[in-house]
Amino acid sequence: MKSGSPSNGITQGDFVEVRGKQWLVESLLGDASDLSTLGLSCIADDAQGEQLEVLWDAEINGKLLDDDRWSGVGHGQPDSPEVLAAHIRAIRWKSATAADRDLLQSPFRAGIRLDAYQLLPLRKALRLPRVNLLIADDVGLGKTIEAGLIARELLLRRRIDFIVIAAPPAMTIQWKDELEAKFGLSFEIIDRERVGDLRRTRGFSVNPWTTGSRFIISHRLMTDETYAAGLRDVLGEFRARALLILDEAHHAAPSAGTRYAVSSQLTKAVRELGERFEHRLFLTATPHNGHSNSFSALLEMLDPQRFTRGVEVRPKDLEPVMVRRLKSDLRRLGEAFPERVVEPIILDGLSESTPELELARQLGAYGELRMARIAKLPSGKAAIAKLTFVGLQQRLLSSVAAFHRTLKAHRVTLQKVLDGTEVARIENSAASFVSSLSAEESAELGLEDESAEQAFDEDAEASASAASSAGVVDASRQELISELAAVDEMLTLAEKQLSRPDARVDWLVGWIRANMLDGEAWNQRRLIIFTEWEDTRRWLERRLREALSATDLADERIGVFTGATGSDRREDVKRAFNADPSTEPLRILICTDAAREGINLQSHCSDLLHFDLPWNPSRLEQRNGRIDRKLQPAKTVFCRYFRYAQRETD
Repeated sequence: MKSGSPSNGITQGDFVEVRGKQWLVESLLGDASDLSTLGLSCIADDAQGEQLEVLWDAEINGKLLDDDRWSGVGHGQPDSPEVLAAHIRAIRWKSATAADRDLLQSPFRAGIRLDAYQLLPLRKALRLPRVNLLIADDVGLGKTIEAGLIARELLLRRRIDFIVIAAPPAMTIQWKDELEAKFGLSFEIIDRERVGDLRRTRGFSVNPWTTGSRFIISHRLMTDETYAAGLRDVLGEFRARALLILDEAHHAAPSAGTRYAVSSQLTKAVRELGERFEHRLFLTATPHNGHSNSFSALLEMLDPQRFTRGVEVRPKDLEPVMVRRLKSDLRRLGEAFPERVVEPIILDGLSESTPELELARQLGAYGELRMARIAKLPSGKAAIAKLTFVGLQQRLLSSVAAFHRTLKAHRVTLQKVLDGTEVARIENSAASFVSSLSAEESAELGLEDESAEQAFDEDAEASASAASSAGVVDASRQELISELAAVDEMLTLAEKQLSRPDARVDWLVGWIRANMLDGEAWNQRRLIIFTEWEDTRRWLERRLREALSATDLADERIGVFTGATGSDRREDVKRAFNADPSTEPLRILICTDAAREGINLQSHCSDLLHFDLPWNPSRLEQRNGRIDRKLQPAKTVFCRYFRYAQRETD
């Protein structure tokens, strides 16, 4: 090579090196005697055909490439032995082979602060002929990092060339950002927007799964044949060197307690698509839901050669394919994690006429009235009929607002059955009445926030109506009249309380003023509040805004994160809440359980409050994990919950 200048005699067809790439000189623009401007076409593999016009004399380190490869030999001095040794070591460190299982490369190719315990999943993965591994570490220990290390290592060893990550909708963008920032791996999120863009640019028949080799898809879309069919075509019956990473894998496990539980749509999708991947990584902090057959079904999807659904899982079979560590275990080994303080807030000394206490007594009496009738039903019908009372209990323990909305829907159904305009019947949708809405967690309806909230409201009313209808099967007219009278009494009391704070809100406002405010000015402390029900979230937000309206920048201090929050807005909320409090005014984040999994909110927050408690205890741990996790800067995190000392159901 030699430095280029007009005297070099550059002609059309020569090759030059400019700006770190090699180019073909296609044309000489301007006066050929001084070669003031060159028209170039790139010949580099990553930019072939790219056009460029350069002013040659102004280019820094422009070079004309010629065939005289030996002209520079001997002009330079040989490297020192130390430099040569460093070069050889660098080459050795960068090499990775499938045969050498102890030479780990991915930890040195990652922009992370690595803890020693995070290497165990990687070491186990490299000892498996097929990487079928369940990473079941505690909430907040860095399962994403552990999965990224494994994926990066397998790529370096040429053991994989195709990766699909399936995650809850709220976490797809976070997965993409973390893998790109920490491992240099770019992924495409397969969603409606991406598919639409591909169809506009490449034709309607394009298969999005053929446009790359690394993809992220949400759990919900994985069950949609519109997206699954293309993936199935790419995988074929079995695709070697393909890796599936299933985040929050417990969602794919059958949840019922029967010997052969009814599979959900996600269960069927993971079982049908997962077996086509050579390698599978399942990530979950809650691998066991209390039913051994459900756990064995999950393991069968992970590794069908080792496990069979319904057959007892033996520890010796589980040990090679599962990693499970708790924070308490690692803390004893010297790992630094924040101390978690669980603090109950006892509400006592309230007047017996306090609405939440009086409504609890009235609901108890209503339950006894219904049980006298339900006891006469066959066991199957009786179990369904009890759903109404259980659902009403859940809403009342959450808030009077949630209770009132559900009670109204319940009353409408009772009245229709009494009037003969509706026939009492048992529907499958009745069971959803006692669990928070699946739509609330999916956040992937493709709707604006207000439209999504309306869809959730309609779903909630439909499930309440279905449960109410099932609850009055075989009820006599007189029994319906008696139950309606009890419902009307509760509705009257609940309506009076709708726009008022309860004892929990009063305590919360007092705590905020004592710990987050100096007069009307906010300090830098932040708070996360969780509730299971959207009606409670809206009511609580209104009460807090009213109570804190006189504070500095009051409108910017409270944010929300729910299933109705669009994906772009979710990312904005997360960025704001994790930003430096001195530059970002957001202080209080009110969340539904749509935010309970995988969302990192620990950067500047160490206080979390459960406004109500979920009936599924694993959700409680998942909520706490939003702040009790790796990279929490505080030494202590506080997780608080309420308990009414005078309410028996508490």
